[in-house]
Amino acid sequence: MEMLKILEKQENLNWDYDDEADVLYISIGEPKQAIGVDIGEGVIMRYTEETSELVGLTIIGIKERFLKGFQNN
Repeated sequence: MEMLKILEKQENLNWDYDDEADVLYISIGEPKQAIGVDIGEGVIMRYTEETSELVGLTIIGIKERFLKGFQNN
């Protein structure tokens, strides 16, 4: 994979949380078609093939992660 372009500052972040599936979807700008790459531990990075820019993240099990973090403190 070529070098991925990650925006340094983005003011237009969108997110959606699916409570039933416990999945958080984060999009930079409006959600768009993208290629997803599983980068491990339930995190999927989404980027456009045309520009190689990061356009979003999907985080699986986000509620479970937070609850686990609070229990450890």
